[in-house]
Amino acid sequence: MNGNVGSVTRDRYDELVKLGRDWVATMSSAQCALATRPWRSSRCARMGVQIRPGKDDLFTVSEAIRMFAEDVGLAYTTVRSYRWVSSRWPKERRRADVSHTIHKVLASIPDEQERFEAVNNPPPNPRGGQPRWTHDSAKRVVGWKVDSPESVQEKVEAIHDLAADDAVAAVVTTDFLRRPSVASKAMADDTARHAVNEAQFDRFRQQAQFVHQEAAPQLQRMEHSAQFMDLVAACAQFVATAGRIVPNLRGEHYDDGERETIGRGLSRVRAAADWIENAVTRGEVDLDEQLEKLLKGSGE
Repeated sequence: MNGNVGSVTRDRYDELVKLGRDWVATMSSAQCALATRPWRSSRCARMGVQIRPGKDDLFTVSEAIRMFAEDVGLAYTTVRSYRWVSSRWPKERRRADVSHTIHKVLASIPDEQERFEAVNNPPPNPRGGQPRWTHDSAKRVVGWKVDSPESVQEKVEAIHDLAADDAVAAVVTTDFLRRPSVASKAMADDTARHAVNEAQFDRFRQQAQFVHQEAAPQLQRMEHSAQFMDLVAACAQFVATAGRIVPNLRGEHYDDGERETIGRGLSRVRAAADWIENAVTRGEVDLDEQLEKLLKGSGE
């Protein structure tokens, strides 16, 4: 690969990588040394601390580790971690070209022989070249979640982690379902489709309860509650139907006969609306002859 990497040339970048790997090797060696050499010293022997990496059953051992960590300026848990990793990797099994961090991840492989074989068989380099270990590739081997998801499953798991909160998940799901292809695939899943249907039913039930609660005072004052609800439903249905049809009329053209037919229908709608309003506000429910003809479609 030619060209620059960031603000440096490719050749300079390769030099920096080599230098960085040398530093990592030095640091890994130092971490292993911190985990093993101090405990073989004569001072530890005088303290009665005869231990091997990973054998921390004695109280004096933990105390010695804590004191050593404080004296060298490290956290107690850090030194404990170094010692545990060293206990999983005998000196002859460690790889100088593999960082201590990678050794730490692979140390969680339970079977010893499998662990030793794994470190010697790095996966392919994602950018080409010699196979080598990365933090994420080591995590994949032991089944841990990676920092930079690549596969579909890894990305799905990362999204699940970020959307663990229901409020976040609701916003993300709504955004995704606005994408037709996503909505189509989601509805092809029986479980997802059933969940959506259940949610729609629950929402309808909540709306019905809300309408009932809002209408409760009126229902208590009216003798014929069923008729009242029928009127409310009739008005809502008319508005909903109009809302579904009218936006689709853009660009439509009607001839004189069609416009006249629709006009007669609207006249009946207006007459019916006036009739309902008079019945509710004035208690006038009787039809006069002209109104009766109009509602039946035989009058003007």
